[in-house]
Amino acid sequence: MNLRIVCKTLGILAILIGLTMGLCWLYAWIEWQGNEADAAARSTARAFGISTAITMGSGLVLYLSGLGCPNEVLRREAIVIVGLSWVQAGLFGALPYTLSTPGLDPVGAFFESVSGFTTTGASVMREVEAFPRPILLWRSVTQWLGGIGILVVFVAVLSFLGVGSRSLVQQESSLNVSASGISRIRDLAASLLKVYLVLSLLCYLGLVFLGMGHFDAVCHAMATIATGGFSTKNLSIAHFQSPAIEIWLTLFMFLSAIGFMFYIFVANRRWSRVRAEEEGRYYLFLVVGAGLLVYANLVLASGETAGTDGAALFRETFFNVVSISSTTGFVLTDYDRFPLFSKMLLILLMLTGGCAGSTAGGLKMNRILLYAKISLRELVHSFRPNRVFRIRLNGVVQDDSVFLSTSFLIALGFAATGFSFLAVSALEPALDLFSVVGTVIGTLWNVGPGFGMVGPTGNFSSLHSTTHLLLAFLMILGRLEFFAILALFVPSLWRKY
Repeated sequence: MNLRIVCKTLGILAILIGLTMGLCWLYAWIEWQGNEADAAARSTARAFGISTAITMGSGLVLYLSGLGCPNEVLRREAIVIVGLSWVQAGLFGALPYTLSTPGLDPVGAFFESVSGFTTTGASVMREVEAFPRPILLWRSVTQWLGGIGILVVFVAVLSFLGVGSRSLVQQESSLNVSASGISRIRDLAASLLKVYLVLSLLCYLGLVFLGMGHFDAVCHAMATIATGGFSTKNLSIAHFQSPAIEIWLTLFMFLSAIGFMFYIFVANRRWSRVRAEEEGRYYLFLVVGAGLLVYANLVLASGETAGTDGAALFRETFFNVVSISSTTGFVLTDYDRFPLFSKMLLILLMLTGGCAGSTAGGLKMNRILLYAKISLRELVHSFRPNRVFRIRLNGVVQDDSVFLSTSFLIALGFAATGFSFLAVSALEPALDLFSVVGTVIGTLWNVGPGFGMVGPTGNFSSLHSTTHLLLAFLMILGRLEFFAILALFVPSLWRKY
C-alpha cells in the first residue's frame, strides 16, 4: 500500500473542497458587507472563513506529505482513496454547520454534510429557512459536488494520477468505463463534467424563467441535477405553488436519473449505441407504469383525493414518483398518506433507483435488468439445459464475471438492508415499522425522506446521535455501492506489496 500517494490525492481533494467552500465564504462576506450590523451574517462569514482555512490547510499538509512519491494509483490505493475521500468530505463539510449561528451539533453537522456529499438529502435541520443563506448554498454545493463525484471532477481537471485514474472513476461510480468508447479516462471524465454542467445550467435558466428567484434557482438546480433533494424552503417544492416549476423539475429529475453516457453517445452521434440503450427505455417504462398505478390507486381511494383536481393530482403523482425513483427526494405532497399499495410501490422505486452512470442512487436499472435476464436464462436451462443463452445489456454481451458481481452486490445490498433494520430498531425502539423501513432505505439507498417520522413532513433530527453516525455510514456505504467502503475493513488491503 502506497500511503503517500493516498495522502497526496486526499490532500488535493481537500483543497478542491476548500476552494468551493471559499466561494461560499465569499458569498457570506458579501452578505455581511451589505448589512454589517447583522451578527448572524458576521458569524456565518467567520464560520466559512475558519472552515475554509482548516480545510485548505489540512489539504496542503496531506499533499506535502506525499510530495515526491510516484504518480501512479493502483487498484488498492484507488479503493482506499475513494473510501476515505467521502469520509474526509463529510468531516470538512461539517465545519460550516458547526461553527455558524444557528448551528448544528458536531454529529448532526457530520450527518448533514455526509447527506449532502452522498446526494441523499436526509436532513436534521428542523427549520431550514431559519439558517443563513450561505449555509443553504453550501448544502446545495455539497450535493452538486457529490453528484458528479468529487473524484470524477478531480480526474477531469488533473492528470498526474496516471493509469490509476481509470480505477478511481470505476471505483467511485457504477459507470461502465470500458463501454464508453473513450480511451482516455480524462477525456471521459471531462465529457461527464460537461454533461453535468449543461444540465445544471439548463435547469437553472428554466427555473429563473418560470419565476423562481436566482438564489433559490441556483440551489434547486444543483440539488436537482445531483438528485439530492435539499431545498431552501421548509415545504420543499410545495412552497412555490407553481405547476410550471413542478413540471420543469420533474423533467430534470428524470433526465438526471438517466446514465450520462447516453448524452455522450447523443453528442458524439453514436446512434447505434443510442438505439441499443435499453436501460433508459426500461427506466422510462418503470416511471410511467408506476406513475399510472399510483394515480389509479389514488383515484380509486376516493377518500384520499376528495376535492383534488384531476390534472393537479396527475402532475403531483408523477412528481412524487420521479422524485422517489430518481432518489432525489424533493417533497410536493405528503405521500406518507397514500394508500398502502402506493406506499409499497414507492418503496420498490426507492430500491430500484435510476440508471447506471447517473447521479441517482438505488440498485440501478442495469443490475435489475441483468439479474432478470440471468434468472430467465436459469429458468430456460431448467428444461433446456443445452441451449446457448447469450445475455446482452445495452447491446453488449455480458460475461460470467459481471453476473457474479451483480448477484453478489444485490445479495450484499439486501443483507445490509436487513441488518440495518435490526440495528435501527435496536437504537430507536420508539419508531414504528414504516419509520424504520423509511429510515434505512432512505439513507442506505440514498433517497433521503422515507416514511413515518422521517417522511416528507418530518426529518431525522429526533433520532439519537448514535443513530445519526450509523446512518451516515449507511449513506456512504450506499453511495459507494458497498465494495469500496467495505474493502477498507479487509486487513489484506493494507499490507505492503
